[in-house]
Amino acid sequence: MPRADLGIFGGSGFYSFLEGAEEIAIDTPYGLPSAPVAVGEVAGRQVAFIPRHGRSHELPPHRIPYRANVWAMRELGVRRIIGPCASGALTRGLELGAFVVCDQYVDRTRGREDTFYDGPETTHVSAADPFCPDLRRLLVATARERDIQVGDGGTVVVIQGPRFSTRAESQWFQSAGWEAINMTAYPECHLARELELCYATIAMVTDYDVGVAGEESVTAAQVVRVLQENNARLRELLLAVIPKIGPQPDDICATALRAARL
Repeated sequence: MPRADLGIFGGSGFYSFLEGAEEIAIDTPYGLPSAPVAVGEVAGRQVAFIPRHGRSHELPPHRIPYRANVWAMRELGVRRIIGPCASGALTRGLELGAFVVCDQYVDRTRGREDTFYDGPETTHVSAADPFCPDLRRLLVATARERDIQVGDGGTVVVIQGPRFSTRAESQWFQSAGWEAINMTAYPECHLARELELCYATIAMVTDYDVGVAGEESVTAAQVVRVLQENNARLRELLLAVIPKIGPQPDDICATALRAARL
């Protein structure tokens, strides 16, 4: 089985990334990943790619096999992961098509299998700072070098889906001061932390959530249109940042299990 240094999860509208890649079928203790893992070379680095919704977007957010996806990445040797995702904006301060490299999340999902540690060894992994600080820094710096509009930090609230928010829910999230909203950032990010992998997300703003003043209800068609208009810039950012990503440092990601077990 080939090895990979870095992992990329593709979100809505982002179902392929690597040209001439080898597809690897991996079974895990948690079932099959969303799709066979594509492994290919980018700037001399071996990169693994999984479209989290499947190759034809057949998996809605609450049905994605998050544990299998993250486990498969680790099986290939991946230690550092970037997980782009389509997101709504909860503030007019974000423009459509802008990127936000979030530093916090709020989990509003329910019933998702969100841990690898079901016992008998009880394990409590901290989520205080859930995204890799080194990957975040590299993503923000590279976006700015290429004049790609990017927000450094922000909170994404992760809702269960597949429905969009009510106006009341959206206004509640907005009043809390959160910046972005999506359906997939959790538990993907925390599962990576539980395996001591680095993880950072890039939230692409595809719409203004319905609670933002003056907005009509969000539609899937609107989200897809903005994704198609901006996926080229996402690819540009990923291709530019990959050569800059070094080995995993001895940081909060790599040491997550220290003092986590009772």
